Amino acid sequence: MSSVLQHARRPSVITQHVQDIKIRQKFLLKLSKALLSFGAPSHRITSQLTAAANILGAEAEFVHLPNIIIASIKSNPNSPSARTYFVRATGRVALTSLHRVHLVYRDVLHDRIGAEEGTQALKKLLREHPIYPLYFRCILAFFAASVICATSFGGSFLDMWVSGFCACILQYLGLNAAHKSAMYANVYEISVSIIVAFVARGLSNIPGNWFCYGAVSSAGVVLILPGFTVLVSALELMSKNLFCGSVRIVYAVIYTLFLGFGLTIGSDFYLVVDRRARKAYYASSIPTNLTYTHGRFVMANGSHPFIPIQGVLGQADALNYEQQHLVKGCYRDPSWQWFKQPFPWWTLLILVPLYSTLSSLGNLQRFRSVQLPVMVIFSCCSYAANKGASVVLPGRTDIVSAVGAFVIGLLGNLYSRVIGGTAFTSMVTGVLFLVPSGIAQGGGITQTYRNSADQYSSGFSLALRMISVASGVTIGLFVSQLLVYLFGSRKNAAHFAF
Repeated sequence: MSSVLQHARRPSVITQHVQDIKIRQKFLLKLSKALLSFGAPSHRITSQLTAAANILGAEAEFVHLPNIIIASIKSNPNSPSARTYFVRATGRVALTSLHRVHLVYRDVLHDRIGAEEGTQALKKLLREHPIYPLYFRCILAFFAASVICATSFGGSFLDMWVSGFCACILQYLGLNAAHKSAMYANVYEISVSIIVAFVARGLSNIPGNWFCYGAVSSAGVVLILPGFTVLVSALELMSKNLFCGSVRIVYAVIYTLFLGFGLTIGSDFYLVVDRRARKAYYASSIPTNLTYTHGRFVMANGSHPFIPIQGVLGQADALNYEQQHLVKGCYRDPSWQWFKQPFPWWTLLILVPLYSTLSSLGNLQRFRSVQLPVMVIFSCCSYAANKGASVVLPGRTDIVSAVGAFVIGLLGNLYSRVIGGTAFTSMVTGVLFLVPSGIAQGGGITQTYRNSADQYSSGFSLALRMISVASGVTIGLFVSQLLVYLFGSRKNAAHFAF
């Protein structure tokens, strides 16, 4: 009776499509290149390749380094010698291609197709061009930055279009100029951050407070934030992959420091050019609502009490009028027109699904696919949990990000476990949405400084907020995965998720 109720498991070896060992070796090597090229979760690559080698009956060992996989494969099981292969590839997340790679991987390991057919399918995927042309990806970047400016950084209707234009130029330079020139690729991030900060500071100094510097500059560079790199490095460290994890997180921190200092340089460069803006900028830190009192004063709580002091004493409220009307770092006077005001809360019901769709398309997900609405729904659920937690626990970006990551991790792993979808691709959009949301809750990307000490520390604060958000997301993802896979049968193939 128990054998009837027991879930029938697939065999852990290939029995129908048994092919030559060299064909199986080619499949493993081509699978390694595809996983690197399409942005697979790096802390899962070694386990996926090891599971594939075991099921295919190939004696192989794999070592994953950043952008490199070292494979040691035995051509003859009876021979003690093995051949070593170096597979090198660089790429970014391509959701549709990554989903198709996972389908090929699963079909080969479940003995539905042979290794040779799987190799040909992977070769075809690697030869294909991106599913969207350059101009369309620039348009997606324009609208994605415009929406994130309003949702996460308190931008107005005017700020949206400026930040979108900056992101469009940034995307074009990254996909075109940086690929054509190796010299420019080395300074790409710093150059675009300087340009965005220069433009944002210039527009924010137009009389009439038409634009907000913080909203425009933060949303303008949000597409090049290394949120995904920091997240993957934290996941690798949690998975005890110390070498790759430490290398990636150090790179991401240094990259973020360059980005933060680039924004500072761009802002300072405009203040050097425009003397009027420089005077207004530093004068804004001086209180203007002082109440002066002339006479003799006695300090009762000083180190030398009851010593009279004669002179003029100026008193001011802790928060002046401008500080009382700050919305995520942007001054918003209630008497201003609607296009200078932040968007009302109910617009999030439209903007959050819109940004999730744009982000998925920007990561090369096909519009006509079943996975796209799944990604958008999961991302909206994660954002709702993140927003609710931020109301209960304001200022705790790590815990708030962990709550949002737990929700999307639970949904993604259940989607893979129950329905049979690809967990990783369904979760990418929501996880990437948590990074700008968490940074905005922690103070935003750009901060105002008044002296050299503040200028020095402001560059590091962005890196620290990035690590705090990534740590919370990592904990939430691992806890959700533990809950989903704590019960049920064991998977034959390796887990393909965060």
